[in-house]
This record gives sequence, structure tokens and C-alpha cells, in this order.
Amino acid sequence: MAVLECKALSKQYREIAALDAIDLSLEAGQIIGLLGPNGSGKTTLIKLANGLIKPTSGQILIEGMAPCVETKAKVAYLPDRNFLPEYMSTAQLLDYYQDFFVDFDRKRAIDMLTNLGLDVSKRLKELSRGTREKVQLILTMSRNAHIYLLDEPIAGVDPAARDYILRAIISNYSPDSLVLISTHLITDIESVLDDVIFLKQGHMVLHESADDLRERTGKSVDGLFREVFAC
Repeated sequence: MAVLECKALSKQYREIAALDAIDLSLEAGQIIGLLGPNGSGKTTLIKLANGLIKPTSGQILIEGMAPCVETKAKVAYLPDRNFLPEYMSTAQLLDYYQDFFVDFDRKRAIDMLTNLGLDVSKRLKELSRGTREKVQLILTMSRNAHIYLLDEPIAGVDPAARDYILRAIISNYSPDSLVLISTHLITDIESVLDDVIFLKQGHMVLHESADDLRERTGKSVDGLFREVFAC
């Protein structure tokens, strides 16, 4: 059964169609790239899956259910901006996540933070942007969720930080879960992707295995992306 499914899913913001009649079925055991330029509908789709906004028409289903309290317990969401209270220390955030999420693996989080050599007593606002994003990703990936929705997890951080973030994603997701990564930085994540989805002005223009796409076109995912979205 699909863990995430869209049926004629549309979202309208006044005169603008952020998503237009999207049909999509995604199964567990995959890392999928949700790719497209700014304004293509990537963040809208992720917010719909997380239940933060409602469809204008159509359906989005998490394990057969419309987003609700029950599905939120199965979905780990990393927004495209800082979302944690900056006055809290990393140690306090560990307590916060353990209290809030029954599937939070504190030991996994501590092991990853230790590998970073991070001082957990420091408040979030004392950390660099890249380190804050690593902390947020670690907390998100330390949940034993069924679906991980990662919105631009590598934007705004240096290449070394990007490598760390990708290693953290690969090493901490379960074959029983789905990872959906929204990004326009294709080159940095192409090697970890099983499938790719191209969104363009609210329409899905491609959904294909990354390997099949490369074999069919003779191009990298990034090369085809540049061709499809050329100005």
C-alpha cells in the first residue's frame, strides 16, 4: 500500500494554482527527490502532507488517511526555516522531543550530536546557521517515523555540512519508511535518490526512477532538470 498518495490534489491561493490535479503514489523503502524551481509547489505539497494546510480539491492520504492527529504521529517534518525556540539549549530540545514524540530515539540523537562534537548546553541562538540546521535535522531523523518530509534540508549550509546532512539521512532512515526531500540543489543529493519527481508551476511533469531516467535520457538528474527548467 502507498504510504503517501495524492488523488487529483489541487491547492489554490487566490488566482494562483500552487498544485493542479496531482496524482501520485509513493511507497516505503525509498528516498525520493521532490524537485523544481522556486514556486513550483514543492513546499505546498509537503505542507499538505503534514496537515498544515488543506487541499482546495482532491485528496492527500497518509497510509490511507487524510492528514490528522493520527498521521502526524507517523510523519517527521523538517521545514525550510528555523522552527525551534532559539532560547532553548540542545539538551533542552532533546527533552522537548522526548516528551512530545513517543517515537523519538534519544540515544540515536545523542550519538549523532556527539559525532558532531556539539556542546549540548549551548542555546540554539549561540550556534552557527549550519550547526542549527544539523541539530534540527538530527532531531527530525531521530524519530522512528513512517514518513520523513524534508523541505530544503541542505539550503544555506556549506558543502561539508551538506555531506554530513546527507550521511545522516542515509544512515538513519528505515527501509520501512519513506524519505521525501524537497530541493533545487540537485547535484548535492542526486547520488542518494531512488526516485525523482519534477514539479513545474504546480504540475507534475515527471515521476521516475533515478536510474531509469539516467539510462533513458543519457543525462544526469541535474542535467535533465536544467533542460526541463531552462529559462
